[in-house]
Amino acid sequence: MSNRVMHFEIPSDNPEANMKFFSEAFGWTFKQLGDRPYWLAISGDDSTPGINGAIMKKRAAGQPLVNSILVDDIDDAVKNIEKAGGRIHIPKMYAPGYGCIAFFADPDGNMHGIMQPDENIK
Repeated sequence: MSNRVMHFEIPSDNPEANMKFFSEAFGWTFKQLGDRPYWLAISGDDSTPGINGAIMKKRAAGQPLVNSILVDDIDDAVKNIEKAGGRIHIPKMYAPGYGCIAFFADPDGNMHGIMQPDENIK
């Protein structure tokens, strides 16, 4: 089981300005995911330590930056999260071409995501 942080999401009121900032400040590149207001962020070369993520159009005021954790079995991870004192905020859903995702809060209320990869999900 991996259980490593594998993706981040930066919510933004103005994604274009945020992408310009990260591109100019850090050399990140971006690729829009379909026609959704969601841009994959390539933060560096895959041969160096670090993770890639995304910038997305903010869905609600106060939406936090979220790190997602790679899991082998999302249903088991949900049970473990709840057993350990976390709360599921967005239950398991399917991300076509990527896998299953869900979002939870730790005991301090910080938001996190979990993802079980499955490229065959449509």
